[in-house]
Amino acid sequence: MGLAALGMVSAIGLSAAGCGNDSKAGGDVTLKVVVADYGTPGSANSSKGYWDDLVRAFEEKGGHDGVKVDVTVLSWEEVDDKVAEMVKAGEAPDIAQIGAYADYAASDKLYSASELLSIPVHADIIPALAQAGELGRVQYGLPFVSSTRLLFYNKALFTEAGLDPAKPPTSWDELQSAAEALRAAGVKHPYGLPLGPEEAQAESMMWMLSGGGGYTDNVNTYTLDSNENVKTFTWLRDEFVGKGLTGPGSPGKTNRQQLFDAFSRGEVGMLNGHPTLMQQAAKGKVDYGTAPLPGREGEAGATMGVADWIMGFKQNGHREQIGAFLDFVFSTEQHYTFTDRYDLLPVTTSASEKMLDDKKHKDLWPFLEQLGAAEFYPVNKVSWAATSAEVKKSIGRAVEKGTDPQAVLTSLQRRAETEEAAARARR
Repeated sequence: MGLAALGMVSAIGLSAAGCGNDSKAGGDVTLKVVVADYGTPGSANSSKGYWDDLVRAFEEKGGHDGVKVDVTVLSWEEVDDKVAEMVKAGEAPDIAQIGAYADYAASDKLYSASELLSIPVHADIIPALAQAGELGRVQYGLPFVSSTRLLFYNKALFTEAGLDPAKPPTSWDELQSAAEALRAAGVKHPYGLPLGPEEAQAESMMWMLSGGGGYTDNVNTYTLDSNENVKTFTWLRDEFVGKGLTGPGSPGKTNRQQLFDAFSRGEVGMLNGHPTLMQQAAKGKVDYGTAPLPGREGEAGATMGVADWIMGFKQNGHREQIGAFLDFVFSTEQHYTFTDRYDLLPVTTSASEKMLDDKKHKDLWPFLEQLGAAEFYPVNKVSWAATSAEVKKSIGRAVEKGTDPQAVLTSLQRRAETEEAAARARR
């Protein structure tokens, strides 16, 4: 992977002056921390147990006299809204671990990463993830955990359809041929295409990337209606959906979890998925394989990466104490403990290397190998939240019979540009 080499790159440009932790964090301070629960709230696998152990270890560790940490663990359904309410009321937490950071960074409410993290810890963050946390070339969002996407396929269904489970498709033509064979064998969903409102923005991005496009270009300008994206959705409409290769129901009304559940019941031949699907498929006793995403002419040049974010708020002025705690959160042992518990991908080079040495997580290695070259949502655009919401509502129409993908994508492009202009005007 060369992760060690990649990790070194992020140290370039960092200066000792940017380090926020040259001295010990002292003073009688209680840090207010709000985080999301990656398990089931109130159950044994709730994230509360992890945070309780971490806080205990931090407070017992030397060098943090007088610094206490109060962590509130909330479900993903409420954590973003709760933090927004706290900030609006002038009661921002010191640290929040949520889904997005750009609004708060644009409003000058956050410390930068270099103001918080020590140089070794900052340099340990995988560069692609550090860059995804930047606004105006300054990193404010600290990636907390990450994941990438691969093609999942049912080996038993491949065999029944006369396909070689050892040779998954690598191009769109091969993907189409495999889907046709699966349909002929009676598979309910030869290929699962979830473009419903749950996570249409993710499925769309994977297809855009595999077709040589994306949401933005290399200068971070929206390109939803690019020629590459139009060709991608036209192909999906005509060569996949139009030929009945996605199974019953409209892709625009089909959610990801519906297809994950169906895959775990043995009803889906192929679909794009993230590491969580491994656990679900194993419970369903599905013999599955994974492979890089197929592209237009061969293996896709990039896959999609997703990260959740942790950030430090300026309001209470606890920069030094926040930095000391986040250094501890991102220490190899603590960070790996969390990712190991929930089968997620680490965001640091050191924890990634530890996972590559842990055979227990061999199934995660293919996802981890994709991380260094993964592309992420344009979360550093304040307009992305509204744009993403509109994609969830509308993108499914682009693959419906009789619909013009160009018109759908152009409408989304105009909406994105309007949101971006409004976001700039507010800054």
